Amino acid sequence: MVKIIRYIFCLTAWTLLTVPVCGKTNPKQVRADIDKAKTYIKSGKDFDKAEKLMVALLNDSANHDNIKIYATWYESVLGQYNAANEKLYLKQKYDTAAFYNLTRHLQEVAVELDALDVRPDKKGRVRPSHRAENAALLNPLRINIYYGGTWNVRKGDYEKGYTFFNDYLEAAHLPLFEAYHYEQKDSLLPTAAYWATLCGYRMQDAERTLKYSELALKDSAKATFTLQYMCEAYQWQKNDSAYIQTLAEGYERYPEYPYFFPRLADHYSSLGKYDKVLELASRGLDITPDNPLFLVAKSVAQLNLEQYDDCIETSRALMELNDSMPEPYFNIATCYLNQALTIEQEHEPRKNRLRLQKLYFQARPFMEDYRRLAPDDQQRWAPALYRIYLNLNLGKQFEEIDKLMRK
Repeated sequence: MVKIIRYIFCLTAWTLLTVPVCGKTNPKQVRADIDKAKTYIKSGKDFDKAEKLMVALLNDSANHDNIKIYATWYESVLGQYNAANEKLYLKQKYDTAAFYNLTRHLQEVAVELDALDVRPDKKGRVRPSHRAENAALLNPLRINIYYGGTWNVRKGDYEKGYTFFNDYLEAAHLPLFEAYHYEQKDSLLPTAAYWATLCGYRMQDAERTLKYSELALKDSAKATFTLQYMCEAYQWQKNDSAYIQTLAEGYERYPEYPYFFPRLADHYSSLGKYDKVLELASRGLDITPDNPLFLVAKSVAQLNLEQYDDCIETSRALMELNDSMPEPYFNIATCYLNQALTIEQEHEPRKNRLRLQKLYFQARPFMEDYRRLAPDDQQRWAPALYRIYLNLNLGKQFEEIDKLMRK
């Protein structure tokens, strides 16, 4: 979408031409070039030639404080803008990319001009002569910089997209536009910040991903994605504390979003903090009681915390939801096997024979089901079935497992 002001504007892409600097420009030549550029501008054509003259003058550092050059430069770009505007109004063919680039370029030149325009005079007075008029003209065109960013994102050019959104966001607190109070009144700022964050993420650039991320979080419709991109950026920076903190924030705000909980649970599991995993999973189940992800994590945490009866109960609840998921079968069987191991450590085989047989008998169907559902995970089910068949004196089954393990 393009914001139309009087007409719509278009232009071939502007390119800043640089030329070698050979000494300082003669003041008479500067005046002559400015006059020549103004003649081009007044003629209503050759605006690009006028711009090239001013850009060439600005290649000489001696001219960097000459506001007339900047003002003429701005007029030349505005002339190109208006000429393109007329073409679009007449529905003539135009270059969309060039249109957006020109909009952004016009703002860039205006910002440079404004920096000189507000310099105090010899008496210390600040009396800008261009700001009000330029800001009034650029204000309604500003939206096209936003649209230029989204257009480039749709084209997959995230580098250019970021540049547009960066300019859009930075302009919100530029002195040139202070009369418009964008930071308070522009409702698009959080969305623009999100798109800038997305561009940074797609470029795998941590710094640019994070630059506007806090503002992007104010776009509640996309905050889940923003938090995810922030997590990835912190990982690229190897900033583990910020990564975990952002995962925790994401889970606190959006517990059902599938990105945050698994990574947070893996983190605490790697530290052996299964009580923390259990706490997080239980909190999630308070919100969505039948969520398989939370139930699996809860059962695994209970298993590692040796809460075997609770683990069996949780795993059975998970099987009722999905009887083709392998994990609950393994967890139930492991609970029975671990209970058997605890009894075996008492070293009273005669006294505990019946209890042990019962536990191995209970473990058998669940571990066999796990084998059926996860046949490639032999490292988990083979040693377990070896123990089960050995203790239940199942010769045929034991021999088959023994051969598998010997291979």
